[in-house]
This record gives sequence, structure tokens and C-alpha cells, in this order.
Amino acid sequence: MEIWNRHFECMNRDNLKQVQGERLRETVERVYFNVPYYRHKMQEAGLAPESIHTIDDITKLPFTTKIDLRDNYPFGLFAVPMSEIVRLHASSGTTGKPTVVGYTRNDISTWSEVMARTLTSAGANRNDFIQIAYGYGLFTGGLGLHYGGEKIGASVIPVSGGNTSRQLQLMHDFGTTILACTPSYALFLAEAINESGIKREELKLKAGVFGAEPWTENMRREIEQKLKIKAIDIYGLSEVIGPGVASECMYQEGLHVSEDHFYPEIIDPETLQVLPEGSIGELVFTTITKEGLPLIRYRTRDLTRLTYEKCRCGRTMARMEKCLGRSDDMLIIRGVNLFPSQIETVLLEMKEIKPHYRIIVDRVNNLDTLELQVEVEEEFFQDKISQLQSIRAKLQDNLESATGLGIRVTLVEPKTIERSEGKSQRVIDKRKY
Repeated sequence: MEIWNRHFECMNRDNLKQVQGERLRETVERVYFNVPYYRHKMQEAGLAPESIHTIDDITKLPFTTKIDLRDNYPFGLFAVPMSEIVRLHASSGTTGKPTVVGYTRNDISTWSEVMARTLTSAGANRNDFIQIAYGYGLFTGGLGLHYGGEKIGASVIPVSGGNTSRQLQLMHDFGTTILACTPSYALFLAEAINESGIKREELKLKAGVFGAEPWTENMRREIEQKLKIKAIDIYGLSEVIGPGVASECMYQEGLHVSEDHFYPEIIDPETLQVLPEGSIGELVFTTITKEGLPLIRYRTRDLTRLTYEKCRCGRTMARMEKCLGRSDDMLIIRGVNLFPSQIETVLLEMKEIKPHYRIIVDRVNNLDTLELQVEVEEEFFQDKISQLQSIRAKLQDNLESATGLGIRVTLVEPKTIERSEGKSQRVIDKRKY
């Protein structure tokens, strides 16, 4: 199995901690003297750059949240003059102002490096054709994969998102071997291939790198079975750098974090205390090499756990489990915590159900209501009404067993629910309106 940067990816953990400590000290000094927000926060906590000696001192430092980025919009957290910023990206955001990210030339080089690791982990090399169906523009997905693909010497096909018929044509004619897109769009493409008349054996696809939205192991199996590829999970967020923060190898036993650039912690989201290894909690990152927008203890809101055991592939860096969900995506229904991924897991275990659904939350007479709209496989939808009632009852029982909630299920015809060519909007919460 190829490893892009064996020196760092397989580094002895004691040596890695030393590297992390040196880089953390440099980062703390950078933000203290160049970012008024951080200098004020550190002074409030009685800290100065010389307070930080080793990576273990990171717990002394204050947390950063997305609200802090928005409060300092657009460039208030940048640590270099704008004359050194060569690229700007921004998250779309659902409310309020977007979060703006700035990159120096060295940051772009770092991004290319970690994306080269990601693609190599997925089995890509200079002989591959990488079709990028993530959006380009202010979204970090497209350009992140693009630079990583070029760094390893692969042939990059920058299709961007959407235009499915064009995606299939180029995939077929150019001989795409690696597909890069959201997992929901991968399933959408699988449906489109099936309907197009293109035979799977005419395609050269061997692997896909999928991220930008939560997805379950069941969805992975669905993608691998329908596209006949290895489905590799990748993780990133614009504030930290974009895609490339962590990625699976071919063993699919957790996502390898590029710890020499992004130091991970797991905290209790309520007490903010660091949790012991193996605990599920909120993922926190400190960027220890970024120049443009260095972030100290950034709360991602993603829930996962870390392990530090050496992987079978030989990499020694921390591995994170697939995210259970985001703490700020968590729904509280009649006092019960619910993640959309819990519902998806149940759906993908039933052969009668298609992996396309919508969750609608509302409040009627001060009581939360929860409806699940889900497509039924065509062969079952054509059956008699009693058969559909049986499927609905089975699904409702399975959902209640898995979530502890009574969920109203509405079965709909295939292709009724709008397909997404980007991030899927699975939840409509009308209580916010």
C-alpha cells in the first residue's frame, strides 16, 4: 500500500509530539502578536506565548467557535497582512454571515500536501484519472481535491458539481478511475448510470473519495455495491483548511488525521473538559502550521472518537471514527436526542426502502411532531396496499426501536424526493420558522 509522506504519516509518536509542540509554540506566538482577538483572549486567561512549552499545554488555551469567526467577519482573525493572502474561500452558511478563510502560498502548499495524502490513501497515483464532482468556487471541495490530484501527478477532470449527463459522458469517455463527490451524489450517479444504459463494465471506476456530509456504513455498502468501487471517507472543514484534514486508507478502519498540521482533541461539549482516549465527544482542532487563518482549539461540533493505535497500513497518526453527527445538527424531539444518521441506518437495512428520504419536524399544539418521507423500491410500490401498510409498520417499529421515538412514516413513489447534486438537505425543521 502506497503512503505519500512516510516520514510524517508513519512517525514515531514521541517524535510526533515533539514536532507538534514546536509547531504549537510558533502558532501561539503568531496569533498572540498578530490577531488582537486571540491576544485579548489569552490575556484574559493570564497567558502569554511563553506559557506554552509542550503540546500538552494546549489545554491552557481558549476555544474558538464559528460564532467567533462570524463576529470577526471578514478578515479579523487573519494573522498576516492581506498582501500575503493569495486565496479566499467562504462557507455558504445557513444563517448569518459566511465564515471566511484566507490562505497564504504556504497554506495552499500544505493543503495540496494533505490532499495528496488523502488521494494516495484511496489508492490513487499518477496513472489515475480523478473526476472531481465537488463544487468549485468559494466552496473548498473542488479546488482542494484539484490541487491534491495535480500534486500526485494524476490526470484531473474538473467537472465540478451537477450536469449529471456530462458527468457520465466524461466518466465513460475519459476512463475515470477515481470519483470525488458527496456520498449522496455518488448514489445519484449510480442511479443515473443504471438508467443511462451504460454498462458498468464499460467504466474504469475503482474508488471514490466521499465527504462534505455525514454518511453511514450502510450507505457505504450501498455505494460500493451499486458502483462496484471502494468507497473512501474523507473529512475536512473550510475553517481548518478544507478537505484533507483526515481520510481513510484502503482498510477503512478510521480516518487518519494529519496530526502534523491539525492537532485533534475530544472534549465533552457540556463541560469542555478533554475526554480520555476512546471516548465519544466533540472534535476540536488546532491548526499548527497555518499562516493565514490559524485557529486555536476550534470546536467543530462533530461528534466522534479517536484512537492512537498503529493502523495495519503502517500509519501511526490518530484515527477518528466516522462522525456520529454534529452536535448542532442534533434534533431534540420531545426531549429525545436524535441524529439523522440514526434514521438512515435503519432505512438502509430494509431492502424495500430506497436511500432517499426527508425528515420534517414541526410543532403542533406545543408538541413536537416528526414525519419521515421515504421512497419505496419500485417493485414493492406496485404491490397491493396491504403490502405497503406492512412495510410502513415494519419501518415504524424499527425506527422506534432504534431511536425511542414514535415517527410518522409516509411512503412515497420512487424519484418523488428531490435529488441533490451537492449536500443533501435531509431535515426540514419548521419549528425554527
